[in-house]
Parts: sequence; structure tokens; C-alpha cells
Amino acid sequence: MKNHIRELRNENGMTQEQLGEIIGVSRQSVIAIETMKYNPSLELAFKIAKAFHMQIEHVFVFEEKEEK
Repeated sequence: MKNHIRELRNENGMTQEQLGEIIGVSRQSVIAIETMKYNPSLELAFKIAKAFHMQIEHVFVFEEKEEK
């Protein structure tokens, strides 16, 4: 799942640490989510969207994998 967290965070002048404090996770967790090494839980995804005052669909992009 792709996301726009880094762009949104930069647009809002927010550090990874600040976002982590708002959503209740570590800076390292924010880094892992931004770099798409970790997909957040649904609850955490909603918290992230709420931190940017956006709908979840504007923060995260779900891409279906092609079946062989």
C-alpha cells in the first residue's frame, strides 16, 4: 500500500517525531510506514488521516496485486 505521508508531513511543516507523538507511535514507526516497509493497522491509518484532517483515501493508496 502506497501513501502520501511524507509529502503531507512536509506540507504541514511536521517532523516524523511530531507525527509520531500525535498518533501515538515512535519516530521509527513513522519512518517504516513512510517508506512502505510497514502497513499500519486500520486504526492507525485513520489516526494518521485525522492528523492531516483528511480522508483516509487521500493519505493511502491501495493497489491490488495482479494474480498470475
